[in-house]
Amino acid sequence: MNQAMATPLSLSCCSPTLTRSTLFFTKTFPFSRSFSTPLPLSTKTLISLSPPHRTFAVRAESQNGADPARQYDFDLFTIGAGSGGVRASRFASNFGASSAVCELPFSTISSDTTGGVGGTCVIRGCVPKKLLVYASKFSHEFEESNGFGWRYDSEPKHDWSSLIANKNAELQRLTGIYKNTLKNAGVKLIEGRGKIVDAHTVDVDGKLYSAKHILVSVGGRPFIPDIPGKEYAIDSDAALDLPSKPQKIAIVGGGYIALEFAGIFNGLKSEVHVFIRQKKVLRGFDEEIRDFVAENMALRGIEFHTEESPVAITKAADGSLSLKTNKGTEEGFSHIMFATGRSPNTKDLGLESVGVKVAKDGSIEVDEYSQTSVPSIWAIGDATNRVNLTPVALMEGVALAKTLFQNEPTKPDYRAIPSAVFSQPPIGGVGLTEEQAAEQYGDIDVFTANFRPMKATLSGLPDRVFMKLIVSAETNVVLGLHMCGEDAAEIAQGFAVGIKAGLTKADFDATVGIHPTAAEEFVTMRTPTRKVRKNQASQGKSDSKAKAVAGS
Repeated sequence: MNQAMATPLSLSCCSPTLTRSTLFFTKTFPFSRSFSTPLPLSTKTLISLSPPHRTFAVRAESQNGADPARQYDFDLFTIGAGSGGVRASRFASNFGASSAVCELPFSTISSDTTGGVGGTCVIRGCVPKKLLVYASKFSHEFEESNGFGWRYDSEPKHDWSSLIANKNAELQRLTGIYKNTLKNAGVKLIEGRGKIVDAHTVDVDGKLYSAKHILVSVGGRPFIPDIPGKEYAIDSDAALDLPSKPQKIAIVGGGYIALEFAGIFNGLKSEVHVFIRQKKVLRGFDEEIRDFVAENMALRGIEFHTEESPVAITKAADGSLSLKTNKGTEEGFSHIMFATGRSPNTKDLGLESVGVKVAKDGSIEVDEYSQTSVPSIWAIGDATNRVNLTPVALMEGVALAKTLFQNEPTKPDYRAIPSAVFSQPPIGGVGLTEEQAAEQYGDIDVFTANFRPMKATLSGLPDRVFMKLIVSAETNVVLGLHMCGEDAAEIAQGFAVGIKAGLTKADFDATVGIHPTAAEEFVTMRTPTRKVRKNQASQGKSDSKAKAVAGS
């Protein structure tokens, strides 16, 4: 980081103090022993209320004083009011900086002219996706309920239009909350498309704004490969806002977005086919987790087509779609969705013209403090393609605000970041995979459990849970924790604190579990499933338990 930029030169300015008189009842309060004498409150106390301290940044470029100092409109101008941009702007304002953020008008589907305060996560990502996951889980729960004595006079029916209408109403509510949060923090919200003109100037639909620092937090957008017929395909934005539920859908992609939507539409009783270029889903995840989730999703009726790459899409006279791959053609789809990754949304921002280095994939190159090659321009979130998760963008936003306006240079900490896939069954994990741990540490002990959950004993469904710990053989430190099964994300979030703190397997063993839960398995594993030693694995006993038996 350019240390000269860590503490911006500023002129202090504070609005007049607001003063009012307030009448209090006389009362004494006993304090701790060090304050043994009760302190009376006056019956009339004068309170001074001051608004947050603000600064007006000035340009300190003159070496000899010949050029007048330049006053900027804002200390920080942020392009993009998604999770990271809102967090950075709000914290900057709380730290006393004058702050503004620009964002495109609201729409559930992003484009060059639409966006919305809240960004991808709130409008067309985490939040609406999770709402649809909730909706889709009921069908499985209806099946489970039969074993617990529930009977239905008729088959439950789902109303897609009601779901989408309720979902969109919630998104509007959340967007309003984000706007109020910015307003209450003193951040100026400007509607329009921002483009960087120079190192200190942003053009928003023809109006220029100057700033000591410019932050780019524009997120990413879905990517659809350029194949014949791609105009017939939908992306994740559109999949969250379809006018009708798919009858038969092809989902191209093997990442977390593909699996989450496969679970959603399968749960809503669509026929689901997933086409992946690789042999396995979820590249980069733990190998055993990859195998387990695919097997269990297939048991729920999802059909996986492995090692198949899309070649073309065609549309028949009746409106049905066909997907041609390197292995053949599958016909009769009502929808074909591409979940083939996301690209940084950095096109036409003026980055290259002002000297900001941009990688081939469109991501903005930054240093460990999120500073670009232009000292006054910064970038966070998916636009930098570091760790593309909403909580990470939030962390990066806070770190940036501290660096610039709290005189506290702060690097984002990417160690032990927990993550989840809201597939069905869901995945949660934190730390290293077995493959990563073996490569980095050499000698590791692996503990696994694969069992039937208690609920399945009465439901009769083939549901299972898989849990895994990876431990350093040398230090006994738990390097990774992974789970696939009900509540996996919630369980992983709690254990992430321990992984981040560097707890050992002995610490886990010394912890009393909560019974009966699946989570207790992580603190009751005693015998390694296998011991990996310098690229040579020796098999041990599995510590799996038949937790399906109540009271086991």
